Amino acid sequence: MQILRGLYSPDTQPVALTIGNFDGVHLGHQALLNELKTSAKARGLPTAAVIFEPHPREFFAPQSAPVRLSSLREKLELLSRLGIDRVHVCRFNDRFAQMTATDFIHALHEKLSVKFVLIGDDFRFGSGRAGDFALMETAGRQHGFEVRAVPSVMHGGVRISSTAVRAALAAGQMRRVHDYLGRTYSISGRVVHGDGVGKKLGYPTANIHLKHNRPPLSGIFVVEAHVAGLGILQGVASLGVRPTLKHDAKPILEVHLFEFGQDIYGKTLRVEFLQKRRDEQKFPDVGALTRQIALDVENAKKWFEQHD
Repeated sequence: MQILRGLYSPDTQPVALTIGNFDGVHLGHQALLNELKTSAKARGLPTAAVIFEPHPREFFAPQSAPVRLSSLREKLELLSRLGIDRVHVCRFNDRFAQMTATDFIHALHEKLSVKFVLIGDDFRFGSGRAGDFALMETAGRQHGFEVRAVPSVMHGGVRISSTAVRAALAAGQMRRVHDYLGRTYSISGRVVHGDGVGKKLGYPTANIHLKHNRPPLSGIFVVEAHVAGLGILQGVASLGVRPTLKHDAKPILEVHLFEFGQDIYGKTLRVEFLQKRRDEQKFPDVGALTRQIALDVENAKKWFEQHD
């Protein structure tokens, strides 16, 4: 998959294009992207996606913006896995935010040679979110490109959206999250050195560098971890601020891998969250915390035995 910065193309080959934030790349996104591939193939066109970094709501209101479901790297990996040929990563800044809907469409036509556009039925774009499907369709007739919309994807009467995925993650409803994503939710990151507390307590952990300070879930989880060359590793993870040990700390993802002692510092670890066991809590002392960790490990191992 080719990754380009901004609304720029090195060639003039026409493309079939979609546009969006694609946070989490849930089943609604996947339905749109699969339809894009089908439509592109029928027209003999490569596929392209325009995404924004940061999320526009992070730019306008960083304190109240929704938590991210996926980092840019994770999003690009998912788009590549789905077979998208090219992704344009547009830096969402003051200049981009001020671009009118008409100018945005003009850029798609002139700079990307778009011949087919597929968007969600509720997609809005341009300064003040003034652009919609009707405007894109009218522009398409004027400039000679086709525009189509795809309907929302429903599950159990709920419209699958990034908002719905966030709500399910916050509630620890991992089965529902799986239903919305079509896969197990995961976080990927580089293993970094921590403070060594887990090792001192008898439960060494791999500490994952989080790209953002507000993860969409928290608590204690049964997990599977994936490291290149080492296969699938079972474990238990804590994602939170460690209230027993720290005060006003940033969230951290710590993973205790069962029967594992290899050095994986600096490697990328992908952690899949299989089941939430409990919320994070503050214990009266380190001894009580250690006893609870032992119980968490025991319960997680039992879970794997029952789901083998």
